[in-house]
Amino acid sequence: MLYVVIVYLWAAILLYLLLGGADFGAGIIEFFTSRRNRSRTRRTMYQAIGPVWEANHMWLIITIVILFVGFPKIYTTMSIYLHIPLTAMLLGIIARGTAFVFRNYDAVKDDLQKLYSRIFIYSSVITPFFLGIIAASTVSGRVDPSAASFLDAYVFSWLNWFSVTVGFFTVSICGFLAAAFIIGETGNEEDRLFFTRKAKWMMAAAVGCGALVFIAAYMQGVPLVEWIFGKPGGILAISLASLSLPFLWYGLEKGKSILIRLMAGFEITMILFAATYRHFPNIVLLKGGGYLSLLEHQGQGKTIEALAWALLLGSIFILPALFYLLYSFEKKKPARPGSYS
Repeated sequence: MLYVVIVYLWAAILLYLLLGGADFGAGIIEFFTSRRNRSRTRRTMYQAIGPVWEANHMWLIITIVILFVGFPKIYTTMSIYLHIPLTAMLLGIIARGTAFVFRNYDAVKDDLQKLYSRIFIYSSVITPFFLGIIAASTVSGRVDPSAASFLDAYVFSWLNWFSVTVGFFTVSICGFLAAAFIIGETGNEEDRLFFTRKAKWMMAAAVGCGALVFIAAYMQGVPLVEWIFGKPGGILAISLASLSLPFLWYGLEKGKSILIRLMAGFEITMILFAATYRHFPNIVLLKGGGYLSLLEHQGQGKTIEALAWALLLGSIFILPALFYLLYSFEKKKPARPGSYS
């Protein structure tokens, strides 16, 4: 049953990165759009994410519940030593959701709409940035339970070049996912070409930020190259991700929305697998060589068994409802014609 819980944990993280990441990416795309084109971009993005955007945070909630119930020591350690970026991420989620609702559903349209838009855009960038920082900090070897000062314990555990570059990489990935997923929701050729260009630019940004991640890892002694290329599983994942790039590019050129989504999702899955495969089951690497393991620091056996059954039975009710939700909003009105420059 422990492995059932671990599979659900990994799947929830992946789905939050894919679906929640594309959700955050809507604001990131808007951030990197010229002011005169933002209104048009905003309408297209809203039609795509508006009906289902709230459901994406379900995967984050599942991740937190699994860690809290099934791996309390891991949950406690992360909550204590990474509480600053965790708080920043959660505040970003709250601010983004609030701004999204007021911007799109407020009965009174006034100058506050501009403020709501700024909050939505900036929090859409800040939230995945800190999400990437948290992910990188857990494996950077900087979390120090024996730290004697506030800075060593609660700041330098996450504030370092490796974590920051992973934060930027996460932002670029989210922007790419949003642009790639939105192509199939466009109502005309002009919109499709616009978001195709955005997807290509975000893909280039992800490659550049990925290179910075490797440089920062080398400078700070994080064995990222060994993790990814040290075993056949990591090499295979990166090879498959690389081989899928021509198919993704072909889909972008030809406007094959289904192929684009499949290849984009496949690449992110392979990247996450390569990043986590090498040091599994250790989910938190501590300073000095210590670690917290999913196989050694789990909760009581009865708790894990009950959690596994709850996840299995919950899937029977949650997943069909989620698929029906997505299906219900599949046919939406296309964006109004306009002109991108």
